[in-house]
Amino acid sequence: MTLKEQIRLWFAEDIGDGDHSTLSCIPADAQGSQQLIVKQPGIIAGIEVAKQIFSFFDSSLRITQFLNDGDRVRVGDVAFRVDGSTRSLLQTERLMLNVMQRMSGIATRTAEYVELLRGTNTRILDTRKTTPGIRLLEKMAVRIGGGDNHRFGLFDMVMLKDNHVDHAGGITQAIDRCHEYLKANNRDLRIEIEVRNLDELRQVLSHGGVHRIMLDNFTPDLTRQAVRLIDHRYEVESSGGITRETIRAYAECGVDFISVGALTHHVSSLDLSFKAVR
Repeated sequence: MTLKEQIRLWFAEDIGDGDHSTLSCIPADAQGSQQLIVKQPGIIAGIEVAKQIFSFFDSSLRITQFLNDGDRVRVGDVAFRVDGSTRSLLQTERLMLNVMQRMSGIATRTAEYVELLRGTNTRILDTRKTTPGIRLLEKMAVRIGGGDNHRFGLFDMVMLKDNHVDHAGGITQAIDRCHEYLKANNRDLRIEIEVRNLDELRQVLSHGGVHRIMLDNFTPDLTRQAVRLIDHRYEVESSGGITRETIRAYAECGVDFISVGALTHHVSSLDLSFKAVR
């Protein structure tokens, strides 16, 4: 689904058969101005999406932009000002704020994790632990915050997790069936496989046929051992049970990626407001 299609659904959900609060007390020809004010320090995100929201609803709205996505902001900063129909300003403000507050919260959280890894060669990845219906926005916010996207969904990368391996009957069976499927369906997808211990890792290294190995719930000590065994033959990703306090230790083991579900769940929205300019 495209962003434009999503915006259409969001307005249908929010406005329904009419914003009767606004229609009842604001004249159709009333003109006004509102500005987006930052009320909490962090990383601003969603400005480009907000511009599309305003434009979709009322193309005559005029946006004066002062900040860009990814800027570090302080309390009192003004991101942009919008001039035009007062009715349009009132009907778009909540949707725009919901999007920008959520995206800015994710970008801010991501930037914090990226900073923890400064000086290492490890990159932060998001996961599929996203809010249904707005994955596009949440993964966009991760990029704005300095992180990288893992696969977008189940369709753009093969990821053989523990349940795939168990249901397939083992690591070699899962990998072989994957290659057979990709060939039969003329698909060219990267393959990642999850391993739960060093024994499973050795099986993957012996068999081959993957691009990346995920070390699931390994301790830092086991991660160091695994990185030595892999010896740069495959990309290495750490995942599972990694906290702010331990993430640096995992990065210093030499892994290429650390995936963090917390980038997009249990995130607090950044406090923003869209206030009338008097």
